[in-house]
Amino acid sequence: MRNVVKAVLGLLTGNRDKRNNGLAGYETLPKPILEHLDFRQFERTIGYKARSPRLFVEALLHRSFLPQLDEGWNSNERLEFLGDAVLNFLVAEYLHSENPGMEEGDLTKLRSRLVNRRILAQVARELRLAEFLLLSASAAQSLDQGSESILSDALEAIIGALYLDGGIDPAREFVGKTLLRSHTLQVALTDDNYKSALLEYTQAEGLGIPRYVIMREEGPDHDRRFTIEVYVGQERCGVGVGRSKKEAEQAAAAQALERFQQQTNQS
Repeated sequence: MRNVVKAVLGLLTGNRDKRNNGLAGYETLPKPILEHLDFRQFERTIGYKARSPRLFVEALLHRSFLPQLDEGWNSNERLEFLGDAVLNFLVAEYLHSENPGMEEGDLTKLRSRLVNRRILAQVARELRLAEFLLLSASAAQSLDQGSESILSDALEAIIGALYLDGGIDPAREFVGKTLLRSHTLQVALTDDNYKSALLEYTQAEGLGIPRYVIMREEGPDHDRRFTIEVYVGQERCGVGVGRSKKEAEQAAAAQALERFQQQTNQS
């Protein structure tokens, strides 16, 4: 199976070595890029010395920045496409190795929890990737307002660049020390992760700590029903109902996360 996946990745990428040999060094990059990007600091951030800096510049290049450059540059969308395929393979490989008795359906569910926009954006924030992205002013404003897609897309594009530049091993190492480390796994793979996910999101966005308020307790002792609202700042962001306070809080947090996601998608 691994050989089949590698063959598919090879079809997606074409001749990697031929492409790398045609790429310019960092010092020859256009002035707008040199003015906006500390590439050496970026290399330290991802823990990888690029053989082909232009690949990684394109991984950081949002389409909104293209008007500032001459023709011949591509946005990070193609690298994101490739990185998504590489990431799905690496996460599948990891989960298959670490869970030998797990059924295919459960493995698929676990992978979908890890490879989603919210988790990828969280990893990108922890790496402070926003400091390196090449964006227009309007796209930067969207990022400041909480856009997760810009961050998650850039992270996948970086994984694609790592694969093209050095093969599967550098990509595997990067995914292992970021997405597959214990803290991120705990948030992504536990069933009751909505409260912690909401807390991480609001803290990352500078919105403070969510506040849970019990609105109603109904029913006899053996069949209680709790209605809980969650507030971020002064705004009610979600309502949850459950047979326990914990269950209701989780439902409220899940609704709040969905609301923030919808706002992000509309921005």
